[in-house]
Amino acid sequence: MALELGLQVYSVREALKKDFWSTMEAVAKIGYKHIELANHSADKDVGTGFGIPAAELKKRLDALGLDVVSSHVSPLDKVDVPRLIEYAHAIGNKNIACPMRFFATHEDVLAFADEMNALGQKLHKEGIQLYYHNHFQEFQKLGGAVVLETLLGRTDPRFLKVEFDTFWALRGGIDPVAYLKKLGTRCELIHQKDLARSANPVNLWERIKADARIDMDGFHNDGARDSDFTEAGEGVMDIKGIIAEARRIGAAKYLFIEQDRTSRDELESVAISYRNAKRLLA
Repeated sequence: MALELGLQVYSVREALKKDFWSTMEAVAKIGYKHIELANHSADKDVGTGFGIPAAELKKRLDALGLDVVSSHVSPLDKVDVPRLIEYAHAIGNKNIACPMRFFATHEDVLAFADEMNALGQKLHKEGIQLYYHNHFQEFQKLGGAVVLETLLGRTDPRFLKVEFDTFWALRGGIDPVAYLKKLGTRCELIHQKDLARSANPVNLWERIKADARIDMDGFHNDGARDSDFTEAGEGVMDIKGIIAEARRIGAAKYLFIEQDRTSRDELESVAISYRNAKRLLA
């Protein structure tokens, strides 16, 4: 299976807020053809988070040569699932991902796993695949077990797959290439950015206590420092190795550029990542 390059549009979120369609036009001009939406207000709008009707989104993206191949949807526990499915079908989207979750206890992980399994089963019946997208906190141990492994062990592989963020895995003390091998065919979507050469430590658990309670404030204050991020191909990550392992396994469909933070203009940033990723994928 070919590994296609895409863009998670969270990377250009501020530009989208200013002018959604001119930003999408700029994304297409860079060369992107596949996009992943980032809807963090799905309790109010099941689509893009910008109130765009499905028919309009599909028509205008088609005209730009862009297709929606996945969508981050949050909060999933408050979304109108039938309307979410209807919107996804209308725009031709077959993949939905939970972008983030925080856990205080092992029991929290088990309860969330059951929620994801049930939702994944509903979506699966409609031809839509559910994914979980990791950050670093899923590599913390709760109840003696790694959170992500508890989540995957308790859910049916048909109903929940992994959108593997290689940067955040590295920040969680994980070798992304080795973990891709471990995930095998359960990983079909990959997120890629890069770690700045100045980032220290690489493994955030050297800075954060292993038993720390990770919440959104802690994540941003301790885990997501602006200076640690750089564009794909500009930092220290073994992106070529990640691509090679993904291709060897043969299950991954898309490698999405997702630039959480950048010191550059957002569109300049994703253009740099696009050029570098195209070279690495060649």
